[in-house]
Amino acid sequence: MAKNPTKPAPPKPKPNKAAAKPAKAAKLKPAVPEPTPEPPALDLPTLRTRIDGIDQHIQQLIAERAQFANQVGKAKGKLAAAVDYYRPEREAQVLRRVVDRNDGPLNDEVLVRLFREIMSACLAQQEPLKIGFLGPEGTHSQQAVFKHFGHSIHGLPLSSIEEVFQEVEAGNADFGVVPVENSTQGTIQSTLDMFLTSKLKISGEVELRVHQHLLSRSGRIEDIERVYSHPQSFAQCKAWLRQYLPKAEKIAVASNAEAARRARNADDAAAIAGASAGNVYGLKNVAGPIEDRPDNTTRFLVIGRELFTPSGNDRTSLLIFIKDQPGALYNVLSPFAKRGLSMNRIESRPGHTGRWQYAFFVDIGGHVQEQAMREALEELEELAHEVKVLGSYPVAIA
Repeated sequence: MAKNPTKPAPPKPKPNKAAAKPAKAAKLKPAVPEPTPEPPALDLPTLRTRIDGIDQHIQQLIAERAQFANQVGKAKGKLAAAVDYYRPEREAQVLRRVVDRNDGPLNDEVLVRLFREIMSACLAQQEPLKIGFLGPEGTHSQQAVFKHFGHSIHGLPLSSIEEVFQEVEAGNADFGVVPVENSTQGTIQSTLDMFLTSKLKISGEVELRVHQHLLSRSGRIEDIERVYSHPQSFAQCKAWLRQYLPKAEKIAVASNAEAARRARNADDAAAIAGASAGNVYGLKNVAGPIEDRPDNTTRFLVIGRELFTPSGNDRTSLLIFIKDQPGALYNVLSPFAKRGLSMNRIESRPGHTGRWQYAFFVDIGGHVQEQAMREALEELEELAHEVKVLGSYPVAIA
């Protein structure tokens, strides 16, 4: 019997490559939030009404602040004078909080200036502070006074840095403001020399961006044959003068405001001074700013009769008379270095204690009431010939 022929095996199905691969997880697109509709623009009358309401609220709050400031004065008891109510360390703390809170749109400098004026006006309820400065009116020293104390003070323009020290020492001024160094021209030596013999203390510092302008009565540069200014200002503008007024006579005077006062008397004269001096003495702006460096800054010191308590971010200025021996300067600086205290500045001057004897002006980060500074000063007393604490004061703000 015939056998059935063997049936061929059915073909194996080809593997589905697509099915063999693990399924990819579906990509989820991130949900796009619905755009928040912008509030409808307010019309001009409505905007002005809102601003008027805010102004009224601000005024109420300022009046409330002034009332509380008055109560603080009463809580301190009956004090001798306005200077006894003034606390620079407290003002520094308030202004630092203003800067910390600031999220715009106004910048830190603008807000600090606004709050400084509020505090100045509140303090003046007791009695305006009397502040001596290098005059006459319109000097950069006067601008530094307003930046640090506000406008609610009684300014005393004086003829020299020495006179500023004398008036504060005599009690005729509560504080004085004197320049100490410029970012391009260095130290004002006459200020440092006054600290060699003065008993006054540094109670604050001010950093002022200095812009110099060429001012004259006619306002025409072709009329100018002579220029008046302070020697420091001539130095800050020497490249500009060399280019634009190479033949003009340059006459040094005690202050830029004095230069403006002289320049107002003749059409062929000009002054290098701040814009405020031009406003005070009725001069036109010929050119400016004309300083050679746009970052030109002058540091001023506030001088008073006492030390104040720490503000939390302070600087201490020292006057150190060293012993004449090898390694003397290294020895007097080492107590600060090994305690992590940063030296911000050092300057030497003849000590007026003998020929070739020098004193060092040193700025250190920290306050004399802080432990590390106290320990460093105690060690320093053993190493130096004499140590004089010129002041511990808040670092300049904005």
